Amino acid sequence: MKNALKLILILLLFFNCKNETKKELNENNHQHHQVDKKKESKKKVLSPHTSAMAMIGDTHIRIDYSSPGVRGRIIFGGLLAYDQVWQAGAHRATWIETNRDLSIDGKILSAGKYGVFTIPSKKEWTIIFNSNWDQHGKDDYDEKEDVIRFKVTPSLSDSITEHLIYKIEKVTDSSGAISLEWEKVAIKFPFQIQ
Repeated sequence: MKNALKLILILLLFFNCKNETKKELNENNHQHHQVDKKKESKKKVLSPHTSAMAMIGDTHIRIDYSSPGVRGRIIFGGLLAYDQVWQAGAHRATWIETNRDLSIDGKILSAGKYGVFTIPSKKEWTIIFNSNWDQHGKDDYDEKEDVIRFKVTPSLSDSITEHLIYKIEKVTDSSGAISLEWEKVAIKFPFQIQ
């Protein structure tokens, strides 16, 4: 009887210790996971992915882009050389999608999805809509795939827009304007819904 009691006590202690060890391991894993999450949340994304969207009448327009920051740099004529194609954002090429045809600068942009590129310069910018919307930066850019090109005059500001931002504004039920602002530069152009 005494031996059976001893055996039961030993088994109880063994299982109790085993459960405590499992509990400690789980707690350690849980704490480790929490620490990793904290580290991840402290990491700042330098060019966050974002989009601008608008409904104008029954027309849905979306611009999808990564938004780089100025971070104390000279952007236009510095980081981005003048008179060179730029993907109008960071990382992957910026794209625009519309479910209705748009008239821009007297040209028709058919309903669909397009890569957005620009050629910045001091006095005027070239805006480009390219049929290849799914490309990394400007690596695969091919002028032969351009659907529309037109020129706009940039405006300069004394204040800095830290992160690149696109806006789609409703003007009437059948017209609007698209703008881009970054650093001290802003461009804007109107469109009509067809």
